[in-house]
Amino acid sequence: MIELFDEGLHSGVNLALKVDKVLYREKTELQDLMIFENSTFGRVMSLDGAVQTTEKDEFIYHEMFVHVPLLAHGAVRRVLIIGGGDGGAARQVMKHQNVEATLVDIDRTVIELSQQYMPTISGGAFDDPRLKLVIADGCEFVRQSEEVWEVIIIDSTDPHGPGEVLYTQEFYADCKSCLAEGGIIVTQNGVPFVQESELRTSYDRLKTLFTDVGFYLAAIPSYVGGVMAYGWATEEKRHRQHSLATLAGNYIGSGIETDYYTPEVHQAAFALPLNIQKILTSED
Repeated sequence: MIELFDEGLHSGVNLALKVDKVLYREKTELQDLMIFENSTFGRVMSLDGAVQTTEKDEFIYHEMFVHVPLLAHGAVRRVLIIGGGDGGAARQVMKHQNVEATLVDIDRTVIELSQQYMPTISGGAFDDPRLKLVIADGCEFVRQSEEVWEVIIIDSTDPHGPGEVLYTQEFYADCKSCLAEGGIIVTQNGVPFVQESELRTSYDRLKTLFTDVGFYLAAIPSYVGGVMAYGWATEEKRHRQHSLATLAGNYIGSGIETDYYTPEVHQAAFALPLNIQKILTSED
């Protein structure tokens, strides 16, 4: 009998992945965590029954999460990552020379198991002296912190369980208080086709706090429903108005190597299809 991982995160649609081998299954103090092998996606991590990352397509998710804000800003020295215990975002940040990062995650077990079973995702980032690891509640951390960062990456789970508080207006406001002048906040905002209300709620909450709020897109094969949205919030409108030549100059100057991100993809990612534009402009 073939064992299947059946993700039922969204009502009416399921993702079924063949489980070739279970590597780890345990309920931590906070979450139900499973790591298994799949012939298409490689090793897969799920939390509370929802796919979080896979070895095969994580590079798309993490490259777009990190390089879009860092290269749009152009002068980042300090990055804060909330969540991201698999280390993928941290790995991409560490590609940028002279950049330091703080990663705050509530569940140490996720970090330890990611390093043990999916080490290619973090790629040694947790051993980089430029990365500071903090095991704490992300909400409490930004509420109490007196530090500032040029980019804040909110690499949260979906707005259920432990990750739900990372979508509140209070949390966004506390993040803004930790943002350097001209800084950028980016968020994980799910798949608009099946998470329309989450997209609109985040947009409405961020819009009350920032001058420039929007979304950019990337297609992540292991996520149900098509393209995934990243939230974007800043007081500096010019970060979304760069010419292709400027983005290309920032990319080349950074010296980073990527497998998905290009300046052309960066620029095009902000062009939202009409159905997503309608979600953001519709009357309640």
